[in-house]
Amino acid sequence: MARRRPLRTPNSKASLVAPVETVPGNLSQTALDSEDATSVAVLFVCPERKGILLNSRFVLISGCSGGGKSTLLAELRARGYPVVEEAGRRIIAEQLVSGGNALPWVDTAAFLRRAIDVALKDMAIAEAQSGWVFFDRGLVDAASALEALTGEPVLHPVCSDHRYHARVFATPPWPEIYVTDTERRHGFEAATAEYQRLMETLPMLGYDVISLPKISPSARADFLLATLGDVTPPVA
Repeated sequence: MARRRPLRTPNSKASLVAPVETVPGNLSQTALDSEDATSVAVLFVCPERKGILLNSRFVLISGCSGGGKSTLLAELRARGYPVVEEAGRRIIAEQLVSGGNALPWVDTAAFLRRAIDVALKDMAIAEAQSGWVFFDRGLVDAASALEALTGEPVLHPVCSDHRYHARVFATPPWPEIYVTDTERRHGFEAATAEYQRLMETLPMLGYDVISLPKISPSARADFLLATLGDVTPPVA
């Protein structure tokens, strides 16, 4: 197996994000070289050891759009935990500024491929962190959506090699708080359809899905940390 160069430490422990430019090449052995201070060198996967990049510290928060993921992540960030913001929103913001077409309402497939690339970068960057790292959506969300849209068999190859903590936390549909905005233009019906697909996909990939109760962000954070067995703040 090729030797992996050391990761460079991100500038901030509180918010870990990757650049949104598209990364060419095979998704299971993706070159991530960049001069950006938050980038890593190269991400390698050993073919004879599936799941080599499984990281029990990486906690995925998935589920229904508009269900309170972002407010939960903000609460966890306020408590000092590193968080990774949703790749899709970062891509949309960048594309709106640059006038690009990799937008879910313009070229959905291009948007999802870019989301996979960014999710891979996010996971590689987060390896430099110690303790829990919380992800607002991630690789599973993007890969499952791309496979559902195009029929490309990307879900199992990519998500078997790059895994999160065995317990995935999911926000259920919550119509009372659901709103659209500049970056979230789909309606509640589309959001619930996506949620149902993820609730089928995540267990199929071997994850234990924990539904987050419809309570305040602070109480949700308490529930999540208690479920993980970590009720003490991280070491600074």
